[in-house]
Amino acid sequence: MATVTFDHVWKRFGEFAAVKDLQLEIQDAEFMVLVGPSGCGKTTSLRMIAGLEEVTEGNLKIGDRVVNDIAPKDRDIAMVFQSYALYPHMSIYDNMAFGLKLRKVPKAEIDQRVKEAARILNLENLQKKPRELSGGQRQRVAIARALALEPDIVVLDEAVSALDVIVQAQILDLLAELQNRLGLTYLFISHDLAVVRLVSDEVHVMRAGRIVESGPPEQIFDAPQDGYTRELLAAIPGAAR
Repeated sequence: MATVTFDHVWKRFGEFAAVKDLQLEIQDAEFMVLVGPSGCGKTTSLRMIAGLEEVTEGNLKIGDRVVNDIAPKDRDIAMVFQSYALYPHMSIYDNMAFGLKLRKVPKAEIDQRVKEAARILNLENLQKKPRELSGGQRQRVAIARALALEPDIVVLDEAVSALDVIVQAQILDLLAELQNRLGLTYLFISHDLAVVRLVSDEVHVMRAGRIVESGPPEQIFDAPQDGYTRELLAAIPGAAR
């Protein structure tokens, strides 16, 4: 079960609390989205799930296992970033294989996983370098690299915001297809509320390190209960009906 549970989690940087007493549960195979202004704690929360930031207080669970002290490579998590985070000097193949090599996966299995992920995402010419690809193709490589790790959970930090509208729609359709096919759990950050409305099963609105409102997208967009959520939607043309 690829559930994620924040059990009274805090993240402090010195005297500053970036995440405050976070209580949140993401269900297995759910497409969960965090929204909120810059600095509200949403990226810090995702980085704690991935093991890129330590939990200051409380417990973070993946399934039934507390992962506070578990290394990132042992969490069955994959991350996809806005910037693609591809190594420019490596081929597409080597970019996709890199994380598997770090995990000391046997060479034959690496080859099988990379080629299968490339097939699923319709990637060809695996010896090309990232600079030879469009933005949409680079993001496909980043997603394929994540899939090659065979994760239970995929964390996506503004993963489509750098793409034009048509390519963005293609990537979102692809993510939905992969979720249906593979049963993935997605934890997604986006500032684009039109995207949020399109893809999410559950939306959590963050402000100043806390969740101020949670619910399915139709509730958040059409009948927001919290004053800040209403302000957030009102500030973005077309976000609310």
